[in-house]
Formats: sequence, structure tokens, C-alpha cells
Amino acid sequence: MAEKPHLNLIFIGHVDHGKSTLIGRIFFETGAVTQQQLEKLKKEAEEYGKSTWEYAYIIDERKEERKRGLTIDLAHKKFETSKYYFTIIDAPGHRDFVKNMITGASQADAAVLVIDAKDGIMPQTKEHAYLAKVLGIKQLILCVNKMDTVDYKEDRFNEVKADAENLLKRIGYDPSKIDFIPTSAIKADNITKSSDNTKWYKGKTIIQAFDALTLPEKPTNLPLRIPIQDVYTITGIGTVPVGRVESGVLKVNEKVAFQPANASGEIKSIEMHHENVQKAEPGDNIGFNVRGIGKDSVKRGDVCGPAKDPPTVAKEFRAQIIVLNHPTVVTAGYTPVFHCHTAQVACRFKKIEKKLDPKTGGVAKENPDFIKKGDAAIVLIEPTKPMVIEEKKKIPQMSSFAIRDMGQTIGAGVCIEITKKA
Repeated sequence: MAEKPHLNLIFIGHVDHGKSTLIGRIFFETGAVTQQQLEKLKKEAEEYGKSTWEYAYIIDERKEERKRGLTIDLAHKKFETSKYYFTIIDAPGHRDFVKNMITGASQADAAVLVIDAKDGIMPQTKEHAYLAKVLGIKQLILCVNKMDTVDYKEDRFNEVKADAENLLKRIGYDPSKIDFIPTSAIKADNITKSSDNTKWYKGKTIIQAFDALTLPEKPTNLPLRIPIQDVYTITGIGTVPVGRVESGVLKVNEKVAFQPANASGEIKSIEMHHENVQKAEPGDNIGFNVRGIGKDSVKRGDVCGPAKDPPTVAKEFRAQIIVLNHPTVVTAGYTPVFHCHTAQVACRFKKIEKKLDPKTGGVAKENPDFIKKGDAAIVLIEPTKPMVIEEKKKIPQMSSFAIRDMGQTIGAGVCIEITKKA
């Protein structure tokens, strides 16, 4: 049997709006979790005094998460529908865990935004929706969850839907292309089958909405880019870099260049899942043997590309960022660590050019003295040592980054313009 096509799905939204429970319910309804496993979790939930939390426990595997009722780590889980095979990335709604949300969102093909029917749109709903847009997630499904808490009232669903449409329109999504689904994760409404509790709703169930998603086009037509994760030296073979193809196609005998290492060579062989292959495409995790590079000439954080169109090394670059978390304010001269593909490089904020309104994306202030938590901005960045990054309009797969400092994620962003190293 041919393998089903694969999609990465991220669940986003405000803390306590029912994301983990919804995911757990989907797993149970699609058979990824058995009745027996669920009973065991139900018992455990009751022991912790968290009755009805058994569905959330499916995804929240760590004891500490179960006691606190919070999603801490990024959980990767798999389930399938008749059409696709999905990896779910459960993004923590909780503030401290936003760094995981960024690493998750940058891998996702689609996002499910969960809003509590009673609470409606909350601060993190806005932040997560904006972040999904900045990080380039094009497909969105919206669940108005916990409909049982508002007696399945159509009026309340319509109110939340209207607010959400306004928010998404301001951010740059087209609400007419989004499914808005009234759900109750606890009661299984509109998950795999249409619910009698919402007879007024004529749209898709969650599973139907999943099957209506489209596969992202593999960016095979873009220039080849492979961020290096590791480099092995194998006796009798030579130097073997390992990484995931982000864009373009790698072929045997091709001449390649590594930047910022400034090394070049020729592809002798490509290995994937312990088998030799003639070519590799976006999404493939590969090891490749390169003739002409020494064992110390290439390292993690370098990027491989075609010799005739090598990866771009930035002298400085302009970026659109959002500040997710910072104890004080960010000013020019601030030098945190940028995590971009597999590279980690300290970068200096050379200039804060514009402060943006995170709800509209419009300019709120030119040349502000500082930006703080919750602000979006256009900034000029100078890496303290050579690093590869690409412009979003040229190779979007290589343009996003997370900003880390003091053991936490300060922000996330995307590169919009580069001044190359001469």
C-alpha cells in the first residue's frame, strides 16, 4: 500500500481554550488511541483531581504537565484520516512555552486556531494568529470550542466567528477561505461526525476540514539549500554532512558550495534511510558524501547550495519581528542569539526602524527609541559573525528565525532584505 501524503498540523490559541483536549479527542475518534488507553488516563485524571482531562492527557505525556494541567513541551503525535497522515504539533498556549511554539510553527503546513466559545478572543489568540501569519502558515482552520458551555447557541457562535473574521482580516488572512467549526472536545461535537447539538451548522466536521487541506508544493524550483545539522567523518568514505533539504533538488555529481564556511566540492553519493538515492528533494533528511571538502571545513550551521548560486551570507539584514517576551525593553545595540535554520549566531540590533501595530501590520511609529513585549517592528540586524539567511520573497524556507536570550525566547521574525557580505 502506498503511503498517504503527510501534513504537519499545529494547534494554536489561548491557554485553557481546550487545545490539548481537542487533539486528544481527535486521536480517540480516529482510532489512534484505544478505549482501553483512554480508561487508564481517565483513572489517572481523577487521581489528580482533574476529571474530564483524560483527553488532554493523551498529548500531555509528562507527569508534571498532568499535575499542572499545562502543555510544556512540544508534543509530536501522529494520526490519520482516509486521505492524509498527520503529525500534530501541540503548541503550548502558555506564555513561558512560546519558544516551542515558534519551532513548531515554522514546520507546520496548517494551523488549527482554537477559541473558547465563552471567553472569545483573548490576548494570546491575537498573538498566535499574528505569529502564524508572520511565520508563513497559509492554511487555517478555526474551532469555536467548548460550545457545550454556551448551550450550543448559534448566536454565540456567530458573535465569536464575526470577531475572529475581523481579527484574521486585519492580519492578512482571507476569512472566506477558512472553515469556522463549532466544537465541543469533551462531548465530541463536530469532530468526526456532524452533531445533533448544532443542527443549525451546515459546514464541515474537523476531520472533513483536515481532508480539505492541500499539500504544500515542494519548493523544488527554488535554489538548493540544505542547512547542515551534523558532519561525520567515515573511514574509507570521507566527509559526510547531514541535513534536511529545505528547497531545491540535490543530485549526485553536482558541484556545491558551503557558506559561510566558504568550502566547495562535488556530490559523490546521497543516502536517505540507509539507502543510496540519486537525488533529494525538500523535506528529505539526508547524509551526503562530498568530494573535495576536508573534515573540519564544514560544521553545523553552515548551509549547502549550488556552486553557481551559493547560500547568501548577510553583512546585515532587515527583518520583521515580534517581541514575545522581554523583561524590559529592546533598544539599538541589544545583542541576543538568533536561531536561524541550524545556525545560532549572536546578532546586534543596529536600528529599530519602525514599530508596527500587531493587529493591523501598519506603521505605528517611525524610528522608535525602543520596543517591548507585544510589539512588532521592522529592524536592521547585524550578525556578529558570518551567517546564512535568505530573503522571504526569494527563499521563504530559509528566512525565519527565533531570538533567544536569558534562557527564553525573546521574539520571532522573518528576513525581508539583505545587504550581502562583499
